[in-house]
Amino acid sequence: MSKAFTRESDGAGDDDDDDIAPPVLPAGTKNYLTPAGYARLRAELLTLLDDERPKVVEIVSWAAKNGDRSENGDYLYGKKRLREIDRRIRFLTKRLDIAEIADPSLHHGRDQVFFGATVTYVNQRDEERTVTIKGVDEVDNLHGEISWISPIARALLKTRVGDEVQLMTPGGLEQIEVIGVRYPEPEAKPD
Repeated sequence: MSKAFTRESDGAGDDDDDDIAPPVLPAGTKNYLTPAGYARLRAELLTLLDDERPKVVEIVSWAAKNGDRSENGDYLYGKKRLREIDRRIRFLTKRLDIAEIADPSLHHGRDQVFFGATVTYVNQRDEERTVTIKGVDEVDNLHGEISWISPIARALLKTRVGDEVQLMTPGGLEQIEVIGVRYPEPEAKPD
């Protein structure tokens, strides 16, 4: 039977990265983002649309004119890269469409934990940790940023300095105390 009529992969790994799922938002919730996070995602979308995608389309078009496409690396890689770019464009477009921008600087000076807060807490072993609560699509765990839907963020939200909360961890129930809350300063508005 001709390979054209089968659904088997030819080993090229066309859509092998489909199992890498983007962060999931709980049903019925908004996609909260900081203004900086929204700007980063929007800049990425515009770069993909205006720069990267047209370049890849040009390469694929050139490679397609070179004849046999079955062994043409530029063509095969280009088509795969195009699918990746299109997938990312669809994802970013959907996420930005439902984005709710929440400016954490509006809470500057408060001691209660809301979205965008940088919170310092201490656990029962006197280990101090500082985290910043951000949107699902903008977190960077290596820089102490956590998603607002993470268990630690949910435990911390609406607490104040001095409050103690219980956090369920893989090691069991842990008591933590909020020892500091800060927000970015509001940007000065030009006159």
